[in-house]
Amino acid sequence: MDENVEQALEAALRHWKAMSGADSEEAESTADAFQASFYHFIDAVREWINGRNPRPQTLKAFLELTEVQEIVDRLPAPLYLNFETEAELLIENKQRIDDDKYD
Repeated sequence: MDENVEQALEAALRHWKAMSGADSEEAESTADAFQASFYHFIDAVREWINGRNPRPQTLKAFLELTEVQEIVDRLPAPLYLNFETEAELLIENKQRIDDDKYD
């Protein structure tokens, strides 16, 4: 797996775990930290996938990549749908505007 993707995934998973175990006083700050780390991870995936030759042209081809399977295997089930949604945008060469990111 690409080193930048690996590091960003690790950070997102750490923040996910912290958010999942946060009490009500920490809930907002841990959620914000997770959201920022998740989109940093998506940006790292975007950079990696755009550098591939050949670049996958379909979501199915993207999801079948060995590296992507490694990512999917490590994602908690609730994050898979968000990852897949972002992957669709990556394949379509679209970027989510900050206001449109999950709140």
